[in-house]
Amino acid sequence: MDARQKKRFIVNLEAELIFMDAHIACSIENLSEVGIYIITSYSKTVSELPPDTGIKLIFQFPNGERQCLDCKVKWHYETPPHGVTNSVGMEVIDPPLSYLESLNTLI
Repeated sequence: MDARQKKRFIVNLEAELIFMDAHIACSIENLSEVGIYIITSYSKTVSELPPDTGIKLIFQFPNGERQCLDCKVKWHYETPPHGVTNSVGMEVIDPPLSYLESLNTLI
């Protein structure tokens, strides 16, 4: 089963994207066992992330479980027409068991 066939959970969770020395506030729009889609305010740093760049994503599930996930950028784009936000799709690298268990609390 490929990543697009995994069950996605629509959420609105505040998060922090960490890339090198940059800490960027973002919002998680949906997540699955293997992927996460986020939106950030426009950031040149995010706009210039090449695919397969390793990043960290820190957030908390509604059940209180805090997560720090290793991810890699799969795609991103600026929201037209003025690049007000960035949308980013990421792959979760080796999702920890606590992450997978917390996903089930979203059902």
